[in-house]
Amino acid sequence: MKREHRKQIKRDELVTGVERGAAWVRLHRQEVRATAIAVAILVVLVVGFITFQGRRKAAAEKAFAAAFDTFHAPVAAELPPGADKPANLEFATAAEKYQRAAAAFDGVERRYGSLPAGRRARYYAALCRIEMGDYAEAEKALDRVVAEADRSSLESALARVALADLHRRKGETDKAVAAYRQLVDDAALAVPRDHVLMSLASTLEEARRAKEARASYRRLTEEFPESVFLPEARRRADDLQTAG
Repeated sequence: MKREHRKQIKRDELVTGVERGAAWVRLHRQEVRATAIAVAILVVLVVGFITFQGRRKAAAEKAFAAAFDTFHAPVAAELPPGADKPANLEFATAAEKYQRAAAAFDGVERRYGSLPAGRRARYYAALCRIEMGDYAEAEKALDRVVAEADRSSLESALARVALADLHRRKGETDKAVAAYRQLVDDAALAVPRDHVLMSLASTLEEARRAKEARASYRRLTEEFPESVFLPEARRRADDLQTAG
């Protein structure tokens, strides 16, 4: 009886609660209606925003992919003698290709600069300008990528490596060496450090700084025993040892 009595009390409390709730809704009908409308509008806005963002991201990736295809397109002037011409051969020279690709990447960045595709486009536009010999604009773009990207991100790492490569290409050996060394010592770097160390060693070798170059090659063989650069690094270190 006691158990049944407790159940009855709970049922009565539930009924009373429902009745009170219904009464409250009747008394506050306008407020309830306004709240329901506001919630419905909010849901529509959220769904619309998510849909818009999804479509915008898809459009950005599509535009980036088209620019990327241009960046890697074959060039007639670079084909080996007697080689068959690819069906998608569109550019006579590399300069023509990189100019078109840079414009395409600029368009992606301009329209989608806040999205990942836009940030990647800025980096690739800089690479195009390096190939076109426009080092000043390329350096500005790469500096911007480094400044705006998270330090541990792939975009930041690629831009920092590209800046070091650019210094090397411009003959600014000390700047290139300093940049490579900073990258090699960055344990959080999002690109393979053995590649950077190989670039450092070869830059030092080109600058006839044999002792430093040999030390860098040796460091690669010791710290990265599984590296694809291991045979070359070992050979170069031995050659420099013999030459010294």
